[in-house]
Amino acid sequence: MKNELIKPQGLVQKTDRRNFLKMGAFSAAGAGLLLMGCDDDEDMMPPMSGKVSLGSGDVGILNYAYALEQLEAAFYAEVMMGGYFANASAEEKIVLGDLEKHERAHREFFKVALGSNAIADLEVDFSAIDFSNRTSVLGAAKTFEDLGVAAYNGAGQYLESADLLLVAGKIVSVEARHAAAIRDLINPNSVDFAGDDLIDANGLERTLNFEQVLTAASAYVKTEIDFSQLPS
Repeated sequence: MKNELIKPQGLVQKTDRRNFLKMGAFSAAGAGLLLMGCDDDEDMMPPMSGKVSLGSGDVGILNYAYALEQLEAAFYAEVMMGGYFANASAEEKIVLGDLEKHERAHREFFKVALGSNAIADLEVDFSAIDFSNRTSVLGAAKTFEDLGVAAYNGAGQYLESADLLLVAGKIVSVEARHAAAIRDLINPNSVDFAGDDLIDANGLERTLNFEQVLTAASAYVKTEIDFSQLPS
């Protein structure tokens, strides 16, 4: 029998993208907010002029995640007010709307979990993104989602609390679904959703350390972030 070329299928088709995202919907209540265990006596640096300090230990890592979720939530809020979203297809509006809800839930989850240990709201700058242009918006979304996945992958190893590690694992799985959905919007009916460019030489998903992530994020965050107490 003649060999036939089997074309790779995309991640999802049409509204199935939303069902895919629903599979990863993250609920702060479902993750067990009371298990976070962020004690007020964790080592925290006093505020410095023009900076926010993430602190140390598990609190520092949670503040690190909170900073990234602030960035992503602010980005999607801007997306939904921009010209691209206003003229996007019904399907893309649904997907981006779901992503905005997820990132807002993540941000609020960390804010509540950290309590008085939470860093202040960050000042963001999205002037480099053209929110009226589909390519610019989806390209930025891809950058933010890929960065978030690599950040959680890199930071998880330093969490001392098993409960926190479990929660982080749930959130990064949602971020990975976001990244896959955005990649599929950019290049539908392809295998781009699998993110081969995010796999290292050992076949493992890419990780980034604190400095790499925050350096990349600094292009969009005006607030200076002190992460000196986190593992190097």
